[in-house]
Amino acid sequence: MHKLVQIIRFESARRLPKVPDGHPCKNVYGLAFKLEIHVEGEMDTETGFVIDFGHIEKYAIKPIYKVIDHNYLNDIEGLENPTSEVLVKWIWEKLYDQFHMSWNQNESNDHKPFCNLTKLVLWENEVSRVEYDGSGTDYQM
Repeated sequence: MHKLVQIIRFESARRLPKVPDGHPCKNVYGLAFKLEIHVEGEMDTETGFVIDFGHIEKYAIKPIYKVIDHNYLNDIEGLENPTSEVLVKWIWEKLYDQFHMSWNQNESNDHKPFCNLTKLVLWENEVSRVEYDGSGTDYQM
């Protein structure tokens, strides 16, 4: 089993409406996020790939990236209180769905996925991150 990690960066603005008055995150501020997408699968001996990183970027990440990059997260449905914990779960739900589409299915092997989404790590900055693996949800692998 191989474990692969694809990293993307995106910038977004947000405010956290549920923090106490006086908390700095009650105001609008921007963050340069780094998102690690962890997948695993078996290497195809013919191609030498588990999955082409370009496919992960094009088919799974791009649709979500367009929504969250350089946007105000609070205006996105489901992100009205966009803590990093809420955001990483929201991203997981979108990516999980993407990883079950035809681009990630091996037609010669009963449409078995080439790889499975196993974990997301969302970095707010160089010292703060949130990890999420879908445990306890319908999105568990």
